[in-house]
Amino acid sequence: MSRTGSKDHGDELLMRLGTLTAQARAAAEVQRSRVELAVALQRGMLPRGLPTGDGVRLAVRYVPANQGLNVGGDWYDAFTMPDGRIGLSIGDVQGHNIEAAAFMGQVRVGLRALASVDSDPGELLARTNELLLTLGADLFATCTFMRLDPETRVLESARAGHLPCVWATADGRSGVTEDEGGPPLGVQSGAVYPVTRYRLDHGGVFVMVTDGVVEGPSMLLDKGLERVSRLAGVAAVARMDADALAAAVIKGAAEVGHDDDAAVLVIGHEPPGQP
Repeated sequence: MSRTGSKDHGDELLMRLGTLTAQARAAAEVQRSRVELAVALQRGMLPRGLPTGDGVRLAVRYVPANQGLNVGGDWYDAFTMPDGRIGLSIGDVQGHNIEAAAFMGQVRVGLRALASVDSDPGELLARTNELLLTLGADLFATCTFMRLDPETRVLESARAGHLPCVWATADGRSGVTEDEGGPPLGVQSGAVYPVTRYRLDHGGVFVMVTDGVVEGPSMLLDKGLERVSRLAGVAAVARMDADALAAAVIKGAAEVGHDDDAAVLVIGHEPPGQP
């Protein structure tokens, strides 16, 4: 082969490599923009303030996944309902993309809107389920919705395919709720969501989480829930405030080795005399 031919071949190879490099950079920039957009969309839809009342304290932590396409649709929400009770929800949308983040917003807004019509947790999930089915989306969401009366500290809970909650009392007892649940939202028409009632004891806590907190390659779900249960028990005995407990739970989420969103919502009661 002549030197001229070898040089031409090398120039062509360099041109091809340059083109591929430019294409890879463009694709990486598009992906970075998609991730930033999805994360901004998620954060923009989460509540900026949390209601309080009669010794009840709420605390949240939220860490969005941002590895590759793993930007999902976890959310938490807390708001005061027309009757003065507090609505609390946490959930997870199937999928890890912008569509999942947008669908999360639809579910959260739907729950808030329908709560002004019917605040019963079971009926609220049923109505939201039917609403999502009419949208014709291919996605679904798991969710827990709780209604808290700040005066009586009675919690009414309904679950749509979501993880159970963790509870703890001031004397150190703790565990995982065993209430019956229904199917995820947006899957089955006519679904029923049973309501279970609890009471938030003086100095007690309830912890709501998404699966990114308690389940991953490095930890099975049962072990993850057990870890949160132990943390809640220690926190209740030590009279740790809700914010500190939420921080401890989300910090421990790193142990599960997840690449998913992680959300925590803590409902706590401060005993008399505690600031």
